[in-house]
Amino acid sequence: MIDSDPTQVRGTAERAGQLGVVRRISLGMVVALLVQYALGMVVNLYVTVPDSDHGGGVLAAIGRAFANGPAALAIHAGLGLLIILGIINLVVRSVLSRRRPLIWLSAVTLLAVLGAASSGAAFVNSGTNGASLGMAMLTGVALLCLTVMLFLTGAPGPAGAPGATPPAVRGTTGQGSTGQDVANRR
Repeated sequence: MIDSDPTQVRGTAERAGQLGVVRRISLGMVVALLVQYALGMVVNLYVTVPDSDHGGGVLAAIGRAFANGPAALAIHAGLGLLIILGIINLVVRSVLSRRRPLIWLSAVTLLAVLGAASSGAAFVNSGTNGASLGMAMLTGVALLCLTVMLFLTGAPGPAGAPGATPPAVRGTTGQGSTGQDVANRR
């Protein structure tokens, strides 16, 4: 007997819809991180942080970046804060999808972005190359996690159905039949 509890069907459909949302947020965060990465290179190579901005903690460094500029540093800090909010949204959506790999990858992405922000604050405070390297490496980790998430969520199906997954994830052979169907034909 098949149990067709309406709450199970609705829960499955909602989770499938969350995969599409996770995929779109992941793609948006990849683009935002690439823009942030480019801005970070501009700040590192062409912007001099005023000596008066050195010293203090993470929040003080963010405040000084906004208050005392330069403009590229303020834009870099502002985009960083928006990225943190976007990644938090991604973690929530991944949890709602109930897919453990997505939950873990989004959590690691959040930790990497928070670490990059902390390294950025250390860079404003001290101007050391190590802090800049830490930002770059942690951004790379976040980009890698987001790219794997894009792969795991798959592409939309032929009709553009949200939450559609590639055949390998669904358990089919890629030719429209399941592995069990192929075994039965033999």
